[in-house]
Amino acid sequence: MERKLAAIVAGDIVGYTRLMSEDESSTYSALREVFSALITPAVEKHGGRTFKTTGDGFLATFPSVNEALDAAIEIQNGFADRPFDMRLGINLGDVIEVDGDMFGDGVNVASRLEAMAEPGGIFVSEAVVRSADRNRSKLFYSIGRRQAKNIPEPLAVYAVRLGADEESPRGWFGRTARGRRAALPYAIGAAAFVLIAAATQAPAVRAIGADVVDSFGRLTGAELADARPTVAVLPFDDMSGGADQAYFADGLTEDIIANLARNRELQVIARNSTFALRGQAEDIRRIGERLGAGYVVEGSARRAGDQLRVVAQLIDARSGAHLWSRSYDRRVEDIFSVQTELTAEIVSHLVSYVRESEVSNAAEQPTENLQAYDLVLQARNRYKHGSKDAEALIASRALLHRALELDPGYAAARASLGMTYIVDFVQNLTGRATVTDVETGLSEARQAVRLDPNLAVGYQVLSFGLSATGDYPGAMQAAQRAVELNPNDPDSLMALAKAQVRFGSYDEAVQNAERARRLHPMAPEYYTYVYGQALYAAGRLDEADEVLRECLIRAPREPDCLLIQTAVLSQRGDAQGAQRTMARLTEADPEFSLASERALRRFGDTALMEQFLSQLSEANAPDVTSGFVQPPPQARIQMVNSL
Repeated sequence: MERKLAAIVAGDIVGYTRLMSEDESSTYSALREVFSALITPAVEKHGGRTFKTTGDGFLATFPSVNEALDAAIEIQNGFADRPFDMRLGINLGDVIEVDGDMFGDGVNVASRLEAMAEPGGIFVSEAVVRSADRNRSKLFYSIGRRQAKNIPEPLAVYAVRLGADEESPRGWFGRTARGRRAALPYAIGAAAFVLIAAATQAPAVRAIGADVVDSFGRLTGAELADARPTVAVLPFDDMSGGADQAYFADGLTEDIIANLARNRELQVIARNSTFALRGQAEDIRRIGERLGAGYVVEGSARRAGDQLRVVAQLIDARSGAHLWSRSYDRRVEDIFSVQTELTAEIVSHLVSYVRESEVSNAAEQPTENLQAYDLVLQARNRYKHGSKDAEALIASRALLHRALELDPGYAAARASLGMTYIVDFVQNLTGRATVTDVETGLSEARQAVRLDPNLAVGYQVLSFGLSATGDYPGAMQAAQRAVELNPNDPDSLMALAKAQVRFGSYDEAVQNAERARRLHPMAPEYYTYVYGQALYAAGRLDEADEVLRECLIRAPREPDCLLIQTAVLSQRGDAQGAQRTMARLTEADPEFSLASERALRRFGDTALMEQFLSQLSEANAPDVTSGFVQPPPQARIQMVNSL
């Protein structure tokens, strides 16, 4: 008896018994042809094996979810010109294999999904959606939660859209609405139904209304939300009893966030957003709502001498239910194993499985020297990215130098050290930094990624420094690598979005900026500005106008938002509005000029750059300001947030 994880496809012919009663000979012959010419070849083509047949049905196992999906879609499309309708269900789960047959919940759930499916459709479990390649996300749309026979908890059910780019003639979607024009009456009906639900406040009606809203989304072709679970890690409470030890609990929290963020099966809310809620005595459901997170991790850390106690719990933010809690009593030197266990435990509860490579990556120790690690935590606590405190920056740099004296191969420390030099130059914090400091920072970043080629923050610092020196292609390449290594880091996503705007990849820039804002719901206004800039560049002026107005409501004197809003108004033909906004910009930033914008190359060397400058000129932007000196190419910078 062997237990293993497997992708299971369950299939069944609709109405086979009725067809047999009408014409037994022809129906049986057609059924045999379907199995021999379509189902069996498709299963084998995609590496599957049929382990059970039931006359008009079958069960097959596949080595991966993606192969199972490909086979199911091929089978369903093959029924387009056949006299039968097929229902298919797919699940990923544990199965027990005995003499070639398979049993267990993994098989049972697949069968229940098949029974729920519409004729001509494919229903899949949440585990399948989460485990499929990310480029397949548009295949799925939510059906809602459905109760299944002999399964205690309702199943989260998704349907597969047959033909991602064109409507399939098969299945519920194709039969119900032929294109968006046909969907309009259904959309109107859905809206009316939801209004009735809101008015009646009847729980059953509200539940059905939620399903109708899901159907409305798929009828109108609306973009679907990312199906991966979103988790927020709140700052761990420091129980050590001394104010000078708080940095340790914060550092532990940050490292748990970083480890989780490396897992592509999750969406992880940014550290700055979760830390902004420190000390707020709110219901966990409200916190989840504010952060856009379905799950929240909270805990505490107590450090006494060489002893460490960490307590953590995972909470379903939608219901407030506690999913699990653990206490770890270890020696301080075991802190990395505690982080690894916590990360693996959270992942195991939120995703269907953990890839071995991801577990291995999460288990890597950044340093063998705990004193060096402690110094890095102190450095992070002393200076926070975005701070204008020059004294804190210098103190943080000194701590990082001490850490590297203890462990010269500590890659994360080198990346952080490099950032202090680059930030000082770009923000002019100490007033003493020169281009040489940027080169020093770049040298540290390059050494960091040589020491650890999978260190996302190393590439983020590298991208920042290259942008500061005017090497925009290099900055773009480094930003792409940072996002590949850590797809949940909003700063890296914004860095990539900014670089993509510069090189004309406007739609991709919008997508990355949107995702960064989801992961950092309490982000600074810079995030709103970059998003608005990307929308403007992509020609989505109405959306850009809305986003920038949102920025200016919160920060009426934000120069970057005023700048892009000026261009948006000018392009829309609102000359007076553009001129008024430009006047507000020059009042907020007296040093602004067309000459400085031309040097910064906000939109690179694309045609949009010249259009942008022309629109600013039409809004009465000053050509130069007194004292403006054209900077040399190597010193052109975007300011600190221009990545």
